Amino acid sequence: MPLLMKLAFIGLGAMGFPMARHLSKQHELIVWNRTREKAERHSREYGGRLAGDLADTAQAEVIITMLPTSREVDEIVGRLLPSVRRGTLWIDATSGDPNVSRETAKRLAEKGVEFVDAPVTGATVGAENATLTIMVGGSPEDFARAEPILRIVGKTIIHVGPVGAGHAIKVLTNSIMGATVWITSECLLLAKQYGIDLKTALAVTNAGSGRSNASENLLPMRLVEGKWPLIFKLVHHDKDIRIAASIAHQQHASTPMLALTQNLFTAALHQLGDQADYIEVAKIIANMNGTTWEAR
Repeated sequence: MPLLMKLAFIGLGAMGFPMARHLSKQHELIVWNRTREKAERHSREYGGRLAGDLADTAQAEVIITMLPTSREVDEIVGRLLPSVRRGTLWIDATSGDPNVSRETAKRLAEKGVEFVDAPVTGATVGAENATLTIMVGGSPEDFARAEPILRIVGKTIIHVGPVGAGHAIKVLTNSIMGATVWITSECLLLAKQYGIDLKTALAVTNAGSGRSNASENLLPMRLVEGKWPLIFKLVHHDKDIRIAASIAHQQHASTPMLALTQNLFTAALHQLGDQADYIEVAKIIANMNGTTWEAR
């Protein structure tokens, strides 16, 4: 049985709320959210202590952030830096920028605080069921310290390298997913326009070399059933692909497919807006060809 620890969880969004719920079952948890009502609801429903002020979280042994971008994390670090305790472990589960996370780690190290970047994948269902895949950047010692905590919210925990490596591999894998969703949608639309039933086209795709998570799990309900649930906002996916493109730029790498994917997703964001799900880029593809996914 793990020792009871004092944890602070900052950021109770679609992913953070269920993650904090799982942590509150095994540890003493204090929660804070920019929109206070979410923190109040979490405290009321799951018993985590409500932070009266952000500064209350600074006394925790472990601080976990799950925020929209590294910009918000950097702001929180700045506000807590004067009062955070030496020896604290900071786990950043945000899908962030590796360049920023390395600088954040340096700022915290000056106060004797250790830092790991630990972005997650698995969508809200993974957060609800504690089956997330978590990729961790940090020293081996800090990873060993963070792993038992992350095991409470995730199923697959992988140490991928030093600080920043977790955020880097997260945005790179999200870029792969974005490109896969786009090309799969294009080819399925071609099949539909050729007169092939979408269910049939998907069955063939998933039995052959074109099979992917996009064709098996993400696109069928959207394209065949017409259901477009919000799983991961396009604005966040676009942000991740932009970070991946910046990594390529820093390395002077030739990555034309990544650059194209970034441009396509940014264009889709301008058309669909910041409340759209990232799979809705399939609607843009249909629109580009003067059609829709609906049966006619």
